[in-house]
Amino acid sequence: MKKILYILALIILGTGAASAQEEVKWYSIEEAIQLASQEPRVLLIDVYTDWCGWCKRMDANTFSDPAVAAAMNKHFYPVKLNAEGKEDIVIGEKTYKCVASGNRGYHEMAAIVTKGRLSYPTISYVDAQGKVLQAAPGYKTAEQFTVYLEYYSGETYKNQTFEEFSSQYASRETPVIENL
Repeated sequence: MKKILYILALIILGTGAASAQEEVKWYSIEEAIQLASQEPRVLLIDVYTDWCGWCKRMDANTFSDPAVAAAMNKHFYPVKLNAEGKEDIVIGEKTYKCVASGNRGYHEMAAIVTKGRLSYPTISYVDAQGKVLQAAPGYKTAEQFTVYLEYYSGETYKNQTFEEFSSQYASRETPVIENL
């Protein structure tokens, strides 16, 4: 009986602890652009597809990391963008649509934020004025992703290339994500 009560207590406490962890607050691209016009921050756009296994792995492993989620929510406007989404995206006077191509097609906005390199997942960094700063294709672990978060969370990207920053970052003994 004591074992059953102990297991139940662990399940209840474990569930409570998991729900207390910070999760990424995702915005639509329209919401993020509106927010950035009021309080400038870099848009962090996760370009994914429903069929992409590595995209799902980033959701499960990287974006679910509490330190990563906290940094994303504090310093960015995180956006989920389905590269094959059928919904129109309206920004100002311009409407972006899904383009028929092959079996699936692609969304015009995905092509813009990935600089025409449709690869999944790709994380694109876009400044508050709408300029694509970088499109970083491929799966990133939480540790690898931290380099990008630190680079774009401040104004480092305005004064230093990502390559310079990442080479200096690699020589550090401890990551700084906790301070983000």
